[in-house]
Amino acid sequence: MKIIMLGAPGAGKGTQAKMIAEKYEIPHVSTGDIFRANIKNGTQLGMEAKQYMDQGLLVPDELTVKILLDRVAKEDCKNGYVLDGFPRTIPQAEVLDKALSELGDKIDYAINVDVPDENIVRRMGGRRACLSCGATYHIEHVPPKTEGICDSCGQELVLRDDDKPETVQNRLNVYHEQTQPLIEFYSKKGVLQTVDGTMDMNDVFEAIVTALS
Repeated sequence: MKIIMLGAPGAGKGTQAKMIAEKYEIPHVSTGDIFRANIKNGTQLGMEAKQYMDQGLLVPDELTVKILLDRVAKEDCKNGYVLDGFPRTIPQAEVLDKALSELGDKIDYAINVDVPDENIVRRMGGRRACLSCGATYHIEHVPPKTEGICDSCGQELVLRDDDKPETVQNRLNVYHEQTQPLIEFYSKKGVLQTVDGTMDMNDVFEAIVTALS
């Protein structure tokens, strides 16, 4: 079972990807993790990617797909995998499709975790972080015992720049422009399953399991 996770930043697709991977005993393949592993291990593909990253450039789609295919060719992926963070654009999806079809393979499901923008802005705007020990909270869902103070180390909690409403809205605008077209792309292929991401995390997961069965 080869699955792609779709959804806006902050929709909770990373959390769901981990839960799917655990339930079906298949690897959770995050492109960020693969890049870091290849660079750390000094692989040829990793070194190629690092040259772009060091210049602040995006890694070309063909190279990203090569690194991805190298990962999913490993023994632990023989029963499938959950792809998280790729593809992000139609050209990436086309390169991936072409590469998989050359191996006689294809994506079985694209899971779209659907959450309205205003929910995401509110959800991410409620996050608070302790810069001292790294603990994270949410003012609605996981509040600290004392408002604005970390339970673990007593330091002040902050709203990170990444979570500020204007930053979140900018990221959502980029998502709608570049990534949302993938929903139609995978819908046309007949592999798209959309779930309501505004539900409780466990209910979202149950909906995904139902869709996969």
